[in-house]
Amino acid sequence: MFDVVVIGAGVVGCAVARELSRYDVSVCVVERCEDVCCGTSKANSAIVHAGFDAASGSLMAKLNVLGNKMMDQLSKELDFPFVRNGSLVVCTDPDGLSGLQELYDRGVANGVEGLRIVDDKEAHDIEPNLEDTVCGALYAPTGGIVCPFNLTIALAENACVNGVEFKLNTEVLEILKLENGYNVVTNNGEIQTKCVVNAAGVYADKFHNMVSNKQIKITARRGEYCLLDHMSGEHVSKTIFALPTKLGKGVLVSPTVHGNLIIGPTAVDIEDKEGINTTRQGLDDLVQKAGMTVKNLPMRQVITSFAGLRAHEEGHEFIIGEVPDAPNFFDCAGIESPGLSAAPAIGVMVADILKEKLSLKQKSDFTATRKGLINPQNMTLEERNELIRKQPAYGNIICRCESVSEGEIIEAIHRPVGARSLDGVKRRTRAGMGRCQAGFCSPRTMEIIHRELGIDMEDITKSGGKSYLVSGRTK
Repeated sequence: MFDVVVIGAGVVGCAVARELSRYDVSVCVVERCEDVCCGTSKANSAIVHAGFDAASGSLMAKLNVLGNKMMDQLSKELDFPFVRNGSLVVCTDPDGLSGLQELYDRGVANGVEGLRIVDDKEAHDIEPNLEDTVCGALYAPTGGIVCPFNLTIALAENACVNGVEFKLNTEVLEILKLENGYNVVTNNGEIQTKCVVNAAGVYADKFHNMVSNKQIKITARRGEYCLLDHMSGEHVSKTIFALPTKLGKGVLVSPTVHGNLIIGPTAVDIEDKEGINTTRQGLDDLVQKAGMTVKNLPMRQVITSFAGLRAHEEGHEFIIGEVPDAPNFFDCAGIESPGLSAAPAIGVMVADILKEKLSLKQKSDFTATRKGLINPQNMTLEERNELIRKQPAYGNIICRCESVSEGEIIEAIHRPVGARSLDGVKRRTRAGMGRCQAGFCSPRTMEIIHRELGIDMEDITKSGGKSYLVSGRTK
């Protein structure tokens, strides 16, 4: 019997788990995939929004601004990359300038600091590669960029160190009400708990509807992206948005914290909650729209394209709190953009609710900090040489595109909630994220996983499930 079971190990589920780990409470996170950060949290714009887009007075707006303000301190505590690079919402039609004023007024009402509207000259001074047709922009200095992998993994690792149990490859099949809680039926057995936190992304409606007569519907909204090589990473320094539409914030162009350039997303509502395929039409559409705000985009430098799903609820609002007709069942549903930005604040909000519900007491031995992977690239030459002298594996480069060493991969495997697949290693170390997209480093990475974990080569996967990479070995 756990006190709390969290369904879903995305950024919201891990944020809730980390905040709960401050208290004397037994917490279990169940995740159907083989790793944390495998759903919406792994395929998004990696943007920390300033908070001017959500409707004033909404929970979405409140938590966006709070989460944005938390990100600096959280990145220091948990050692993940975050850059407050600022953002520009650009207007290319003089008739649309009133839209910038609306966003400004909404942002001020939401508590966003430092907002100002700039004319075409200042906009181009700030960002020289804006299209010539840009006639004005809303500048938000508090906007930022983050690595969603590192953020989610950091939250999970810190939660784990503080006593949270993670059950991966564990799919929830049914949730049954008990007299004093719930029986969570999974493919790996049954788990009894006093409380359930439903942070299941596009599947949050499925679990909500198992326990409540008031049904909700989550629509999977697919967004496609292009990722460009490091050579293009300085094409813009700010995150560039077009004026938003009813389908979202439109196609953005932004640097990433790792020095790439990202373009996207599209916005298409689909029925398939596993529909993360890219389409020719979608990619062509985002390239055309991105070119309306930023000129001379170096599209020959695209190294990969991908798609992610946003958990859209028709009210376009976060659904957070105890379900009225299902006591001790707490929703974190409809967490679409700006969900990544709001995640730290969502974690605090849900933990505070459960603190009151369960009369939780703070731990005396909570560990608030976490140190990320050793990265020789961030060291001086002397420090690097000393590290390699003591641990030679850090001098053996496995991924040449991203300069990732054997030592980093070994460390990623053996950390709390460690990597068990090629994508697990990639998310933690960036091995395989470069120009060759794992074309050269995959065999070496597999050998390291095999050696360190004793997993047969035929059983190693790209991303869990049946994504095997080797078959039919001859003896």
